Amino acid sequence: METRLGGSLATVNQLSAGIAWEKPADLSRKDVLKRLSPSGVKAFLKIRELWELRDEDARQLLGGISNGAFYELKKKSRGALDQDRLTRISILTGIFKGLNILYSKKLADRWIQLPNENPMFEGETPLTYIIKGGLPAMLRVRQLLDSRRGGR
Repeated sequence: METRLGGSLATVNQLSAGIAWEKPADLSRKDVLKRLSPSGVKAFLKIRELWELRDEDARQLLGGISNGAFYELKKKSRGALDQDRLTRISILTGIFKGLNILYSKKLADRWIQLPNENPMFEGETPLTYIIKGGLPAMLRVRQLLDSRRGGR
């Protein structure tokens, strides 16, 4: 997609996977959830592995999923997630991306579990902050990282 800005030509990259750049996916539709869920689950399980999350912490990041449901998710890596879980995975993917832009791979993978002196975290780890604060805290961490990298 090309856009003219003040006489110069700017290129805007389109998102892949059949998602329109101009608007978000309609997560109220079951067919959309079913289509996006496998890649979301795969991304979440990879992030969990790289961040070395305990199962309990991973379950909390998904909104308190049960042991059995989490085991099935790990085992089968398919099935449709609900809107809340897919949104949580999307935010975590953004956090993961931001960390990997800002820091070396080693620090990016450890950052979530390191005590942090930012007043937002009060000396606790970002993981603890997110687990205690749920989705709003997850969004704040995402916003913090986005602002640190210049909002890109």
